[in-house]
Amino acid sequence: MRKFTFVFLTLVAACSNEANHLGNPLLMPLNALGTRIGNAVYNERRGKVEVFVKSNHPALVADIQRGGGPMLTQAFEIANVPKPVRAPHTLQLQSDLALYSNNIEALIVAIMVVSE
Repeated sequence: MRKFTFVFLTLVAACSNEANHLGNPLLMPLNALGTRIGNAVYNERRGKVEVFVKSNHPALVADIQRGGGPMLTQAFEIANVPKPVRAPHTLQLQSDLALYSNNIEALIVAIMVVSE
């Protein structure tokens, strides 16, 4: 009986509402599952963006140079970039155009960094 009481009190003490770096240990499996699902969704979206950017790189660079266009808009749509962020981010992309013209991976990362 004492063993059961000790285990029960240990588990209850671990379930605190106070801030800690681990969180509630009883929710860790659910948190891990949520993280795994979130990562899978992100990786799928990033893969689609990667294929699109690699397939349309010259047109994307031209759209960035012009300050926007259908290819850049489509890339933002695939990456799920919020509309209010697109115009300022396009200006940022223009400022680093030399990098993105030569480095496809950098352009993929630059598009994904502002996605939701």
